[in-house]
Amino acid sequence: MPDETTLKSVTYANAGVDMERGSRAKEQIKFLAQKTFNRNVLGGIGGFGSLFRLDLQRWKNPILVSSADGVGTKLKVAFELGLHHTVGADLVNHCVNDIAVQGATPLFFLDYVASGRLDPEVMESVAMGLADACKANGCALIGGETAEMPGFYNGSEYDLAGFIVGAVDRDKLITGAEIKPGDVLVGLPSTGLHTNGYSLARKLLFEVGGYKATQYVTAIREKAGAALMKTHRSYLHVIQKLTAAGVTTGMAHITGGGITENLPRILPKNVTAQVEIGSWPVLPIFEHLRELGNLPQDEMMRTFNMGIGLIAAIPAVKFTRAKNLLDRAEEKFYVIGRVVKGERRVQYT
Repeated sequence: MPDETTLKSVTYANAGVDMERGSRAKEQIKFLAQKTFNRNVLGGIGGFGSLFRLDLQRWKNPILVSSADGVGTKLKVAFELGLHHTVGADLVNHCVNDIAVQGATPLFFLDYVASGRLDPEVMESVAMGLADACKANGCALIGGETAEMPGFYNGSEYDLAGFIVGAVDRDKLITGAEIKPGDVLVGLPSTGLHTNGYSLARKLLFEVGGYKATQYVTAIREKAGAALMKTHRSYLHVIQKLTAAGVTTGMAHITGGGITENLPRILPKNVTAQVEIGSWPVLPIFEHLRELGNLPQDEMMRTFNMGIGLIAAIPAVKFTRAKNLLDRAEEKFYVIGRVVKGERRVQYT
């Protein structure tokens, strides 16, 4: 035991946690979050729990719909490129889509950021992306957690996750239970990988292909990092148009598991989704990943979205109306298949 007279004080900073730096990062996040507040947000950032008032004038018989997700190893590409603004939008848009396909309107969002060493400038960039996406989707960023965890994360690398809550009137909840044989499957294009399949994509591009993130790749007609960092698209506004018009019986957000695993999540037990391969243009990034890994079709279809980020089931009698609605909204879409009798699964034709 050291002599008490010579024993030096060991502080939190000595353990690698800089409380002043953490406080600066939190203040920046607080300032950006407050820009997303609306009249239903009660109090501010910093309480033990965030407060939000549910507007019962808007919803008569409300159902709360929630979702939690993360950005995953797409963050590794962000670290390499020093690009942190877009990952906030990736996270918010992913969560928004998950609840919107059930007919819900986003109400509020909470984030979780943990790093080995909090960098206030990086955290501000991440928070700006979160706040901008929340504002664009009409939801409030009302709280979260920012943690500095030295020894758990490497340096200033961080993890990013979030939680969203939305609401829908019970009689407008969309579950897919009304999907029937004869319904048309309409696919809306993705911007790229969105936030799924990055562990495989990074291995194929950076290890098998030997590309650098900043390197131009002729096969995909852009730099490798740029292709991987395209922002996960929000489908909220087009979903709201479809649901308001009453032209869809179910919608699937195509995330991890691809079409193969996500589309069956909305199907009743007695139907099969027949999806026609080649009915939509596959983005060059997916074709190049297939070539690099010599991947079979089933592996591609259950790992990546393959260029389709949202699928809506449209009753045949309402298809013309839905088509006109999408055309007026200048929304690109593809008829990618139909619903037929059978067991709950996807059948590729």
